Amino acid sequence: MTLPEVQNAISEKKICVLIPTYNNEKTLKRVIDGVLEYTGSIIVVNDGSTDSTPEILSQYPQITVISLPENKGKGNGIKIGFRKAKELGYHYAITIDSDGQHYPDDISVFVEALLHEKEDVLLIGNRNMSQDGIPKKSSFGNRFSNFWFWFETGIKLEDTQSGYRLYPLLKIPKKYFTPKFEFEIEIIVRTAWRHVAVKNVPVKVLYDPTERVSHFRPFKDFTRISILNTILVTITLLYIIPRNFVNNFKKKSFKRFIKEDVLESDGSNRTKAFSIALGVFIGLSPFWGFHTLLVISLSVLFKLNKVLAFIASNVSLPPFIPFVIAASLFLGSPFVHSDSNILSSELNFELIKNNLLQYVIGSAILATSMSALCGIGTFLFLNKLNPENN
Repeated sequence: MTLPEVQNAISEKKICVLIPTYNNEKTLKRVIDGVLEYTGSIIVVNDGSTDSTPEILSQYPQITVISLPENKGKGNGIKIGFRKAKELGYHYAITIDSDGQHYPDDISVFVEALLHEKEDVLLIGNRNMSQDGIPKKSSFGNRFSNFWFWFETGIKLEDTQSGYRLYPLLKIPKKYFTPKFEFEIEIIVRTAWRHVAVKNVPVKVLYDPTERVSHFRPFKDFTRISILNTILVTITLLYIIPRNFVNNFKKKSFKRFIKEDVLESDGSNRTKAFSIALGVFIGLSPFWGFHTLLVISLSVLFKLNKVLAFIASNVSLPPFIPFVIAASLFLGSPFVHSDSNILSSELNFELIKNNLLQYVIGSAILATSMSALCGIGTFLFLNKLNPENN
């Protein structure tokens, strides 16, 4: 696209550029000047900078500046910027970091990608993390983030940490729970949960250690991100996957749902064997009250046969519970000293409570061994019946 075409599209699509900044006096002016070549619809959030940032911003009366009295984190600054953008009537916001790593001319990449989309989309700049000069810790952190984003949403991306993004302001959540760097993970996961497409677009990146000022605190921020991912994974398994499963049932006819989402008749023997193995493992594990929820969630996540996994998980139905308890306590007894005589005791949950560690160890051994045996047995049986379906 030519520059005039990009400028027209920015205006027609009601796009603004949001620049959160904190003590980036070396690069801020260059970033703003580069963005001004494409649009004057710029919102800068000065997140309590203590350097010459206020003086630099005073040179640009044509842009919107929000100055915060103290630094409260990048996520907080972006949230405030989003709120202002919506007040001004914008439908999309392109966020670009002020540390100089992003090239303003890549704004055209986001605009062109948006024009090719039929529905709203959240676009994330895909940086070349393998190029020279990229810190190894940044590359590792990106791979780590990519994995958990896939686990939580089922969407595979090559870059989930880039701050160069295009947000659909009318589709993203209205409330958030994180104020700092982890905000950029929370928003893309929760936007994907709202069934908004999240995609990568290729962008350039510049890492100049003489100019770039990073405010990422490795230990504190990585801990915060890890805690956030733990919460998001829990919500994914306990709510999002079951919710999507129910929604699929509502959208499809009963016959189509049974065929595509339950029977999955085109599943391979290996898939069906893994489904049985998963069901047995969950059913014999000490997740009382959560067996059905876990087995359906994990089956959807790993694209296994849900009905087979669910049936197999019923090895822990009430009539079988005494046998499961006895076997677990027996298998765990060699590893834990106990004064209780398991064989002469009444098999109930009080016995489990008094011998909890023994039960947990034994149930892990029982679940793993029986899962392997059932999975292998199922595969061999199905392979004998239909050897071509592998």
